[in-house]
Amino acid sequence: MIITSPRDFISHLAKDQRLLGLDIGEKTIGLALSDVSRMIATPFKTIERGKFTKDLEILISIIKEYNVGGLVLGYPVNMDGSEGPRCQSVRQFARNMAPKIALPVLLMDERMSTMAVTRTMLDADLSRARRAELVDKMAASYILQGALDQIGNSQMASSCAKAQDLRQSALALDPAIKPQDDE
Repeated sequence: MIITSPRDFISHLAKDQRLLGLDIGEKTIGLALSDVSRMIATPFKTIERGKFTKDLEILISIIKEYNVGGLVLGYPVNMDGSEGPRCQSVRQFARNMAPKIALPVLLMDERMSTMAVTRTMLDADLSRARRAELVDKMAASYILQGALDQIGNSQMASSCAKAQDLRQSALALDPAIKPQDDE
């Protein structure tokens, strides 16, 4: 199932499973894993792209080994919000993968991710060779962390709304309860 909204993605996730972030390029796929509480994304590895079936075998192996419950694919939308050929390529990758991997797939806007990661590595004074080695998995981590932050914010907003509903229900049931002013 391919999803474009982090809020919708949440409802399809099982508890205590990691997410796998993918930055899909023409030559490589950068990978990042979340922790089981889905708070932190960590760069994992970069795989060299080959035939789709080989790439899929590697991904399935990682999904099984690390108890992955959902995938977050970087979706390279143009700066003006339009979808170009790279978006079509990522969407096709997701479509080809979906029947073989029964997990929810989130297409996450990845605008500026590689640029942000490259800037960070330049600031850290990493050599060109070291940057080339790390950029794909770091970009995957950046994309995954963005999704985790949006998921966490959505869950927090949902919890606050539920708490407010409970408070209103308690006030309606017992008129003796005096509402407290919010601080």
